[in-house]
Amino acid sequence: MATTATEVKQRKVVSHDEWIAARKQFLAKEKEFTRLRDDISRQRRELPWERVEKHYEFQGPQGKLTLADLFDGRSQLVIYHFMLGPGWAEGCPSCSYISDHFDGMAIHLANRDVTLVVVSHAPIAEIEAFKKRMGWRFRWVSSFDSDFNYEYQVSASPKEADKDKVYYNYEMTEFPSQERPGLSVFSKDANGIYHTYSTYARGLDILVGAYNFLDLVPKGRDEAGLKHTMAWVRHHDKYSEGYFVDPAAGWEHPKVAAGPSSCCSGEHKQ
Repeated sequence: MATTATEVKQRKVVSHDEWIAARKQFLAKEKEFTRLRDDISRQRRELPWERVEKHYEFQGPQGKLTLADLFDGRSQLVIYHFMLGPGWAEGCPSCSYISDHFDGMAIHLANRDVTLVVVSHAPIAEIEAFKKRMGWRFRWVSSFDSDFNYEYQVSASPKEADKDKVYYNYEMTEFPSQERPGLSVFSKDANGIYHTYSTYARGLDILVGAYNFLDLVPKGRDEAGLKHTMAWVRHHDKYSEGYFVDPAAGWEHPKVAAGPSSCCSGEHKQ
């Protein structure tokens, strides 16, 4: 089993009636949170849209695709910006952790008029190789020959390459990688394509179903004592019986074909 920094605190053991009373008191807070989340989701849907004027091209396994093509006949498109840069031998472990959730949900989203597509800056051949290794089936395309990643804050532009701070999560900030995680939403109708929403950093937490399960158990996410928040995360083919988490370990570069690159720091703020 994995070893991390936090032990389960010894809790007060009570009678069943006392347990029910405490649970119902906390249930009131959970319902308050649910109503607040519903209201935030409503406000998100009411945000203004911006028309996408620029023509973007992507590369899929069968050839070139436009942004309109990615909708696949539906009116709503969700793009997950996966950190896999040109020359990387493997993708970001944290992005991989999130992407492990995608295959099961894609069919459900499709039947609610939503197409889910993953986009990375790496060439399509490198994407296909890593996708095969991980056993994923979701749609994944390359933005290698496009400005798409630059303009949606998820790849360092040539102008940002040597800068100490870059524009990410709607502010100038330090980021340890040329590639950055994010999610963008688009809508399409007879009049054109619109960018309706993008989120980054801790805004991506909601995508991680495994985190929601961990939030329910006594140890929670068990990350508080880790130098690097997501230091425990591995590609799903790298866990083993001898798996051990070093609380003092910092973030590590993902493997690359030639020269170092970098991955999610796991320390980003919403």
